Amino acid sequence: MEPLSDKEIRASFVNCSKGEASRISLPRGLAELPWADLDFLGWRDPGAPDRGYVVAERAGKLVGVTLRVPQSGPRSMMKSSICSICLTGHVASGVSLLAARKVGAAGRDGNTVGAYMCADLACPLYVRGKRKPLLTARYQESLTEEERLTRMAVNLDDFLDKVFRTADVPAA
Repeated sequence: MEPLSDKEIRASFVNCSKGEASRISLPRGLAELPWADLDFLGWRDPGAPDRGYVVAERAGKLVGVTLRVPQSGPRSMMKSSICSICLTGHVASGVSLLAARKVGAAGRDGNTVGAYMCADLACPLYVRGKRKPLLTARYQESLTEEERLTRMAVNLDDFLDKVFRTADVPAA
């Protein structure tokens, strides 16, 4: 991912108002982020732990979505969970249900979509082995790193498709 400016990031959000986008707390040290290792930019707001953000490129355009984390009690360190985006295994506290308001009228009506994602939204770093989950080791896979990155991109794109979908389509 190419380095992004705060203006580019704020202009990319599709599921909140321009005023809300202007008040988003951007990641600290934006210029020092490992941009070459990021396929998308994801971060949690340290001042509002129930908020997260993802900015990704879709069809040559930057798309940002705001995410909410439902409040829950303490989670067991004995259980494990898997991120639905990068398929990294974590102790249960390392994965959070993140809900994104849908775009347009559906979002204004309160419709959301959710996915279980790495709580710190650092999926690209986990896939590349630049960050280690609290579990002792990553699951052994026969896929190459490039194939795992492609799978992660497809999974994120599927989630973003749901954010953009204006009407729920019944399952066939």
